[in-house]
Amino acid sequence: MTTDAFVVPLKDFDLAKERLRAGGATDVTDLARSLAVNVLAHCAPRHVIVLSESTEVSRFAHEQGVEVRESRATSLNEAVQEAYGALQSRYERLLIVHGDLRTPEGLGSFTPGPGITIVTDHHGRGTNLLVLPTGLDFHFAYGADSATEHRREAQRLGVRVTLVTDSPWGFDIDEPEDLDP
Repeated sequence: MTTDAFVVPLKDFDLAKERLRAGGATDVTDLARSLAVNVLAHCAPRHVIVLSESTEVSRFAHEQGVEVRESRATSLNEAVQEAYGALQSRYERLLIVHGDLRTPEGLGSFTPGPGITIVTDHHGRGTNLLVLPTGLDFHFAYGADSATEHRREAQRLGVRVTLVTDSPWGFDIDEPEDLDP
């Protein structure tokens, strides 16, 4: 069994970043692809597994030299839950990171402590990086206030939680104002 791996859920680039599109941002497809390339590159040297429902994203991930796990899940939580269950026989710990981080540098060398680590978005509400041991009855809760929900889930399981609220990984690109450095 390998120690750990990154899991990066990626939505079809033509559909990704709905709030940016609704806010009038241009070239959103190219931006989503570019952000994903950067995140995947900075996960090295760890093994990386992309989760996607998109044939195009699967092809893209293979071109980036990473493993692909295709999913027919209808939500992010469902896709991550399925992957978590399927990968627990291969890994002791999973690092689930979003593919839209503005500054992913250092991801590959990050050494989390024991238990569960939650790296929040810069608002302190979302979960941009979630590190957890496999084999838990953990229920994922991405969406509004996911950092609080993931912390509650860890507490329910009696697992130590480290909450990181001041990381450069806290800056993801979701809203038009996130495009400003």
